[in-house]
Amino acid sequence: MNPETSAAITEVFHLYDPPLWLVTAQDGERRGGFIATSVTRASIVPDLPRMLLTVAKHHFTRGLIEASGAFALHLLASDDIASVRRFGLASGHHVDKLADLPTSATPDGAPLIEGAMSWLDCRIAQRTDIGDRTLYLADVTGGAVLRRGPLLTVAGLLRDATDADLAALKHLYALDQATDRDAILKWRRCRAET
Repeated sequence: MNPETSAAITEVFHLYDPPLWLVTAQDGERRGGFIATSVTRASIVPDLPRMLLTVAKHHFTRGLIEASGAFALHLLASDDIASVRRFGLASGHHVDKLADLPTSATPDGAPLIEGAMSWLDCRIAQRTDIGDRTLYLADVTGGAVLRRGPLLTVAGLLRDATDADLAALKHLYALDQATDRDAILKWRRCRAET
């Protein structure tokens, strides 16, 4: 892709400000969570709510989602940078991100973050391999608004996070981009061969 096209696409992506979602899952005693921007409503039918979520294949929580067939989505308060630090800067492969955090369980068994603004319980209806990530179509089976107020968005995070947090996020984002690029190219080559 030429640099002008790439810059234009990046500019389009920055025209909207997606909320940050905290995704949690549990399989037996193993539990985890991560911060996602790739979450969207997939149905406008009130009695058949569905969500789309993409999860990088190397994320610890993806294994929990695969094993349990379920996950919970949480929206965060606009000033909840601490949750991004906890769930976005550490790896569940090395640490229990929910340690010492007040939690309960959703009806489908995912960790429920009590400090969140809201939550949705989701059961996987369909999964699709898209190279670097797995795309999940999920039926929403429950949820609640725990409190009201402004939500944490990408722009809010970039505006309010400390310089140290932003540097750590930028570093991890660059690593993820490299991992994802390799996975996408491999996936494309495999699809071209078939």
